[in-house]
Amino acid sequence: MYRVMALDVGTKRIGVALSDFLLVIATPHSCIERQPEDTAIEKILTIAKENHVEKIVVGLPKNMDGTIGEQAQDCINFSQKIVGFDIILEDERLTSEEAEERLRARKVDFRKNKGLVDMESACVILEQYLGK
Repeated sequence: MYRVMALDVGTKRIGVALSDFLLVIATPHSCIERQPEDTAIEKILTIAKENHVEKIVVGLPKNMDGTIGEQAQDCINFSQKIVGFDIILEDERLTSEEAEERLRARKVDFRKNKGLVDMESACVILEQYLGK
């Protein structure tokens, strides 16, 4: 049995979410500072190993027209540094808006803690992937 991890990779932070072992439920896990990048990769690998992860879904922020822009290329480059796991790139257009909407519905004030949005975005990305 294994889990799937999702990453919402931003320029400052990386939101992390994990599936359950049945690959049905996505749960926010943590938020990791992106810099220094080698430390961020090390933390991701540690979380993955400790939680029996085999696949890592990385959100790919495509442009609205479906093209790969600068941010998406940055996520691709980052994901290539994660070794030892199956890496899946998942279209993540509008996941931050969905995450903020969910947090507002739960009356969670995220304005002073953007890491909450990053973790919830990772959940949205993972739910998209698990729903396929």
